[in-house]
Amino acid sequence: MASTDVDPQLSPLSPSGDRPLVRFEEIYKIYGSGNTEVRALDGVSFCIYPGEYCSIMGPSGSGKSTAMNVIGCLDRPSRGQYYLDGVDVAGFDEPHLAQVRNRKLGFVFQQFHLLSQMTALDNVILPMIYAGVPHAERVERAQEALVRVGLGDRINNKPTQLSGGQQQRVAIARAIVNRPVLLLADEPTGALDTHTTDEVMGIFAQLNESGITIVMVTHEPEVAKRTERIIWFRDGKVQ
Repeated sequence: MASTDVDPQLSPLSPSGDRPLVRFEEIYKIYGSGNTEVRALDGVSFCIYPGEYCSIMGPSGSGKSTAMNVIGCLDRPSRGQYYLDGVDVAGFDEPHLAQVRNRKLGFVFQQFHLLSQMTALDNVILPMIYAGVPHAERVERAQEALVRVGLGDRINNKPTQLSGGQQQRVAIARAIVNRPVLLLADEPTGALDTHTTDEVMGIFAQLNESGITIVMVTHEPEVAKRTERIIWFRDGKVQ
């Protein structure tokens, strides 16, 4: 989405005129004070636009995980403005952040965080209960999401009856079932072998092609290369 005269990391509008889905303006996250002060994020500014597929990379301690936590409304910045889908959520309290997470965001983690006593279908249904979706619609949407990730024949299996790759697919289905505006993936292939990583990355590519905006934190260069843009962090700053 870059052009010769517009920086896609900083511009409030994309070259096509789209409003950013994610917009950081001078975001700081500071721990401690005085001699013990640590700036996990040190005046970070960037934009991510609707339909983008981005990865965030950087060495340990670079700020990439902190940035992901702020993007995902799991943490609030010490100062600065964070606009998500046009709304400054930086100052929201925890109840409001929880509402934003449930309604606008989907999460996929390295560990699958599935409930072992529940079937794949029930695991995918769970976030819709919190969102107040009616029962019949919950079942229909969960089935559709599992079919979308290639698990239409595994809806009644429990996590212990599924491979690691299949469990991650269930986690992806759960992340998209509430139709989020943004899908966040934190090291989603970190626990997978090369073949399964390829399968899971194929699913992410298909989801992005369907219009879902994806931001992925990864330490794996081969995974990052499969995204459309890499945002590099170092020492709490975007490089």
